[in-house]
Amino acid sequence: MLADDHELVRAGLVQFLGSSPGIEIVAEAPGSAELLEKLSVTQADLLLLDMTMPGLSGEILITSIKGIWPDMHILVLSMHNETQVVLRALKAGASGYICKDCSPQTLLDAIRKVVATGKYLDPAMVERLAYATASTAQSGQVLSERELQVFRLIVEGKSISEIARQLFISDKTASTHKCNIHSKLGFKSVAELVRYAIEHKLFV
Repeated sequence: MLADDHELVRAGLVQFLGSSPGIEIVAEAPGSAELLEKLSVTQADLLLLDMTMPGLSGEILITSIKGIWPDMHILVLSMHNETQVVLRALKAGASGYICKDCSPQTLLDAIRKVVATGKYLDPAMVERLAYATASTAQSGQVLSERELQVFRLIVEGKSISEIARQLFISDKTASTHKCNIHSKLGFKSVAELVRYAIEHKLFV
């Protein structure tokens, strides 16, 4: 199954992958709403997922999908190669991550490896992730998956009540997560959080 909000990209992938031996595109979707609907009625061995789409996207969408279909293999195909973005996708449950500037053969290899083994990462990306994880741990700036979700929504300008409603948690819990984020990152204002997110390309 293929999910990407750019029609031209979907058309190119359908044509390329559809002509590759052993691969069949069973469904495609331009956004999260259509994707979730098609996942509920169509069986697929792998979901090729864009990281940013209308509606739910990124790690929140991946978490939602894995919560309903825990055995679904998700290979993220994205234009973003920032280590923070890749780490969030993998922590949310993605089976692999590949960038859109890869070669066609690399994409085919990634798809087949995910289906066969459940995992795929480019060797160069593995090295970058290992370094980034070590650096983050040394600095003590380690946010939980839920804190990252709250952080993202704060940066998007959502209020505590809106965050709580979107993540299905109480206002008090959302507020606690916000306080923890400020404490771990050493910031006192939302403006500082937004500046930090922009500088480190945390949310794209």
